[in-house]
Amino acid sequence: MHLLQEEKFDLVLADIMLPGMSGIDLLVFIKGQFPDVAVLIVTAVDDRRTAVMTLELGACAYVIKPFELNKILIHVATALERRRIELQTIENMKKMEVRFEQKDKMFRALEKELVDRLVLLSHAGTAETREHELRVGLYSAAIAKYLMWQAEAVEKIQLAAQLHDIGMAGVPQNIRMKNGNLSPEEFSMIQTHTEIGARLLKGSETPVLRMAHDITLHHHEKWDGSGYPSNLSGEFIPESARIVAIADAYDALTQPRPFRPAFPEEKALSLMKAYRGSSFDPRMFDYFMALLPLFRTIREKVGCVSSS
Repeated sequence: MHLLQEEKFDLVLADIMLPGMSGIDLLVFIKGQFPDVAVLIVTAVDDRRTAVMTLELGACAYVIKPFELNKILIHVATALERRRIELQTIENMKKMEVRFEQKDKMFRALEKELVDRLVLLSHAGTAETREHELRVGLYSAAIAKYLMWQAEAVEKIQLAAQLHDIGMAGVPQNIRMKNGNLSPEEFSMIQTHTEIGARLLKGSETPVLRMAHDITLHHHEKWDGSGYPSNLSGEFIPESARIVAIADAYDALTQPRPFRPAFPEEKALSLMKAYRGSSFDPRMFDYFMALLPLFRTIREKVGCVSSS
């Protein structure tokens, strides 16, 4: 045991009957502290249960005394080759993990760049700001994290939520930017942005864009089924879309629009509370309220111009 801690060994040959501790205890110690070391049991104990136990504990072989030298040499060579293959496999797996992490990091960077470019394209030539999408993404990620989503999914909704209004690129700018109330026909045109965006994102194999498709299509659905475009209700609405519906409403109310100034936060929250359980998932809305201090911090850091 002292030598194992001081030097490097590839293989240990051990008996079962040893002074101080049994060979089985030594085997457990070696496999616990030095799992890369191969162990070959050589013993006069001719007992099937003991042999099976040692193999289950990690021994490479169980050789009964008396033995022929060639038999021991074969077992030693086999144990060392098995150890070499196992160590090589572990090393290859580590290299694959590093390459996978590098590719995953590159893929996430490409996803972010793709979302950034799509958002810029969807708002080209308009007065709408990039900060709105960034805030909605951050708000949505905060709610998803509070809901105990996995870290990868939280990253995805932060990006996907930024595409919630990508379909607005298909709505005439004079309607989007109208300084006044919309006519019923104009509002119907505005409503088409959900389906326009969904058609743009439909069929993508990219996970972020698949989530963005659901968000884009359904972020104007309402908990009571009175929303659009599909009149979905309750949990039939994708959870990602229910999250973004709240994040988008909060940011829209606390930011200026072409047809009105920004609402103070107190008034915005009062308006939103009136729709808890009708427009908004009540459980999700309560989580949003619990996260208000974080939302205010995000508003302060990402270009908010509203009064509070």
